[in-house]
Amino acid sequence: MSNPILNEDRFSAQERILDGEPMTVQGTANKVFLLFICLLAGAAISIYYLFTNPALVSPLMVFGAILSFILVLVASFNVKTSKYVAAPYAFFEGLVLGSFSMFFEAQWHGIVLQAILSTFAVLFVMLMLYKAKMIKYTEKFQAVLMTSMLSILAIYLIQIIASFFGRGIPGIFSAGAVGIAFSLFVIVIAAMALIQDFFFIETASQNMLSKDYEWYGAMGLMVTLVWLYTEILKLLAKLNSRN
Repeated sequence: MSNPILNEDRFSAQERILDGEPMTVQGTANKVFLLFICLLAGAAISIYYLFTNPALVSPLMVFGAILSFILVLVASFNVKTSKYVAAPYAFFEGLVLGSFSMFFEAQWHGIVLQAILSTFAVLFVMLMLYKAKMIKYTEKFQAVLMTSMLSILAIYLIQIIASFFGRGIPGIFSAGAVGIAFSLFVIVIAAMALIQDFFFIETASQNMLSKDYEWYGAMGLMVTLVWLYTEILKLLAKLNSRN
């Protein structure tokens, strides 16, 4: 979704509708709102069990993470499934984010609200920059974005593998200068990924793709926002731990 499912390969002639209503930007925005409600519902359930039955929290987080990942893959391979898997994806993602966020909130009061407000601020700024055409989605932009994202993915995979052997990449995930710089870099790339999401939604609408693409585009944007939020939350945690 910045995105494995939002890419220009979807703009094939056979995807354009010949009758009925095409997707619209407003329709996609409405579905993003619905997905946020589903995400909040999942987060609320996760937080509820955090206080009433903490033993269930870890299984819920693992369960939610696995299912949300599977649903993203399902949508990646078949656009028409998006209208069925987008809402469950948001709900299961909420199961993960609810407890994940509370772990940070327990250490630094107010950090979750700061992360949420920062995420929406970045979303608003990037949308304004895109609409004002101050940032344009070009082939060069796409290439740089994809290279950066693959590099970040490689770093995380190396860290995960190294952790099994009791090791890790020095500095990157710490609260030091290197760790903060890395977090800032990842946040910038996540913000740039929003441009790709905006471009996809706008272009898909102009190409009169089917209504299914409203769910598809909304799900893609949600994935990017979740990524952006978690990275901002981790950056704020690093900054707070230095105080």
